[in-house]
Amino acid sequence: MASVTLEEARAHLEDLIGKLGPGEEVIIVRDAVPVGKLVGVCGGKPTPVPGRGKGKLIIVAEDDEHLKDFAEYMP
Repeated sequence: MASVTLEEARAHLEDLIGKLGPGEEVIIVRDAVPVGKLVGVCGGKPTPVPGRGKGKLIIVAEDDEHLKDFAEYMP
């Protein structure tokens, strides 16, 4: 976590923001006391990765036991 003085932040704000990565922080200090924090945000919408959930769902096709609870709703 980097820190800069308030004067440096005012003078080089555009550069500080340009160098921030997602989740990175820069602490702004005045007279050696922290007064603010710049935090880089994630850029844009995350892209889904096909197959990420593979193996996390188990479908039991021959389980008719749970259907007994819904017998009154079935024709």
